[in-house]
Order: sequence, then structure tokens, then C-alpha cells
Amino acid sequence: MKNTSDSIRFETQLPLREVMRSNPTTINFDATVARAAMAMCRDEVGSCIVLHDNLPIGIITEEDINCKVVAKDRKPGSVHVNEVMSTPLITIGADKMVRDAAHMMIRNHVRRLPIVNDAKEVIGIVTVRDILTVSTELNDLMDDLIEINRIDEVEVGLCSRCGQMSDDLRRLDNIMLCPSCREEELLQ
Repeated sequence: MKNTSDSIRFETQLPLREVMRSNPTTINFDATVARAAMAMCRDEVGSCIVLHDNLPIGIITEEDINCKVVAKDRKPGSVHVNEVMSTPLITIGADKMVRDAAHMMIRNHVRRLPIVNDAKEVIGIVTVRDILTVSTELNDLMDDLIEINRIDEVEVGLCSRCGQMSDDLRRLDNIMLCPSCREEELLQ
């Protein structure tokens, strides 16, 4: 039941505050790339949100460091994050839903969204991985809830697969199957 519209609606109606990571890694705009890399290693993350006067202005990612510094044989200790950060920074409000964040990521081709409060200060971050993790967990939970609340229906009629009459039709993958066709389906 992982692909039903009910489970998709359930997972995307979740408030972003429920899946965001608080206190994301940040760095001042005039810090060096080496300091940003150290902060990412310390916090075991792939990005730092770049701040100027405590407001987010960009983001520096592992990819930025690899492509804009290392691949160009620049010295990380002498390059400042504001020279290589990705900007403009795309942010989202904390009052939005997971669905809104996913749509924004797709539309803007980004994998991370800093979450800001009304004063535009960073209060969290959400990544594609965060959304996928919660989606999978919620879908698994929905599967379990559906399964324990399912009434095992037995009907009399024609099997949807072989067309033979049966007094033991049961629903499997949204079609009614006789015992033989159910067994074949389960063996595949």
C-alpha cells in the first residue's frame, strides 16, 4: 500500500517542523573554506549555511568545496566561503509542510533547504534524505496499520486472473484471486 494516495497525503501533510533538524551548521561569510570543512566534519554534515550579520546569505556544500576549491587546486585555508558559496540561498518558512519543501526542492534543483523564522533567522534545515526517511517510515507505519485493521475478505465469484469460479476469492494487490492464483502470485 506504499503508493496509495492516502499514504502520500499522510506523509506530505506533515509539518516541516516535525522533520527539520534544529541548529544547523552555520559559518560566517568571511570564514575560510578550511574552517567550513572542519565544521562539516565536526557535525558530520555535508553543508554549512553562510551567515552575514546573523542572517543566511548562502550555503557551502561538499560539492562546492570539491568543484570550486579542490578541483581548481586552490588552498582551502586562503579561500573564503563567500567566494565559493552557492547563492542566492533558497529558504522555507517553518510553518510550511513537508510537501511544500519537496516541491520547492524539485522546482529549484536543491537538496537542502534552510528553514527560517519570521525574522529570516535560520532555525533548522531539511534535506532530501530527511524527507525520504520520514516518508519511508510513515509508509511502513501506514502499511502496518492497514494490515492490522484489514478484514480478511472471502468472496464467491470469478478469479480476476484465471477467470475460474471460486468460493475462496481473496484480495491480493487490489484484485480478487482464487487459491491457485494467489499461490502463483506469492511465489513470483
